[in-house]
Amino acid sequence: MPNINYVTKNLAIKIIYYGPGLSGKTTNLRFIYSHLNKDSRGEFLCLETPSERTLFFDLLPVKAGMIREFETHFHLMTVPGQVFLEASRKSVLKGADGIVFVADSQVPLLDANLENFNGLKKNLLQNNIDINLMPLVFQYNKRDLENLIPVNAFNRLFNSMNAPFVESSALNGKGVFETLSEIAKQVVPRVKEKIFWEKIKTDVNDVMKRKFAVTREQIIIKREKTVTLEQGEDQLQMKKIKFKSQKDVDIEIEKLQKDFLD
Repeated sequence: MPNINYVTKNLAIKIIYYGPGLSGKTTNLRFIYSHLNKDSRGEFLCLETPSERTLFFDLLPVKAGMIREFETHFHLMTVPGQVFLEASRKSVLKGADGIVFVADSQVPLLDANLENFNGLKKNLLQNNIDINLMPLVFQYNKRDLENLIPVNAFNRLFNSMNAPFVESSALNGKGVFETLSEIAKQVVPRVKEKIFWEKIKTDVNDVMKRKFAVTREQIIIKREKTVTLEQGEDQLQMKKIKFKSQKDVDIEIEKLQKDFLD
C-alpha cells in the first residue's frame, strides 16, 4: 500500500527489484541513478550489518511527478539475492506496490532464477500478498551475453500469468528505463484506485490467467554466500549505513520509506 501524507501532499510508491544474486538488480538502479537529473533523485543508500557483507537493499528515491495534487516518489529497492538471507528479503517486500523480477539469462543460472522466483512467491504469501494480483514485470537481463535461455522458455517457466517482460542488458542501459516504465504503467493506476477511488478497467480473463497461474516446485541449489559490488560505486556516491542487527535494519526500512512524506 502506498504511503501518503495528506498534510504535506506527498506520496511514496515502493517498487522492489527481486532476483538472484548478481542478476543485475543493483545495476538497474545505478543506471537509473546516473541518468537522472540531480533534482529528480535522492541518495543512493546501502544497508549492511557487520555479520554479512552483502547488500540488504539499495534505496533510490525518484521523483515521479504529480498524481492529482500529490508530489509522487518512487522508492526503488533491491533485495539480497542469496537464498540464505530470507529474513532480509521478506522485510523489504512488506508494503511493496510493484515488483520487477530480474532474471539472469545465462543457461547455468536457470535453477537460481527458478529458486528465487519460487522464494518470491513464498515470501509474498507470508506477507499476505498474492503474486497473481501484484503489479509485476519480468526483466530478462544480460541478453548481450552468449549461451542464453530463450525468451519463450523464460515465459513458459515463469510467466504463465502473462505479465509484461523486457529483454535487457542493464550494464549497457538497454531495457532499464523500459522496465521502469512498464512497472509504472501497472502501479500508478492501482495507486489511484486504492487511494483516490478511481476505477480502472480490468481484463477479467487476464486476472483469471494470473490467479490460476501454474505454481512450480521450488528447486533447492547451492548458492555462493558472497556478492561483489560492481565498479562505479564511488562515482555514484553510494552511502552505506551499517547496523548491529536485523531489527535495526527493519526499523531503518520503515523510516526511509516515510522520509518523503514529512
